[in-house]
Amino acid sequence: MPIYEYVCKDCKKRFEALVFGSQKASCPLCNGTNLDQQISVFSVGAGTRSEQAACPSAASCASAGRACNLS
Repeated sequence: MPIYEYVCKDCKKRFEALVFGSQKASCPLCNGTNLDQQISVFSVGAGTRSEQAACPSAASCASAGRACNLS
């Protein structure tokens, strides 16, 4: 289920929308469908500094979605 970012050309509202299949997004403020889809960026957290200190590869563990255990 992708999340897309849009700007409504009618009222200039910025918003995110979950879009399923062939569904079309609409502005939550004015219900307009005259939208500009924005380039979405994402980031992956690498944990806290203490986790990084305990595990030198904490960033790679976090990006794989698992905890780093040294035991």
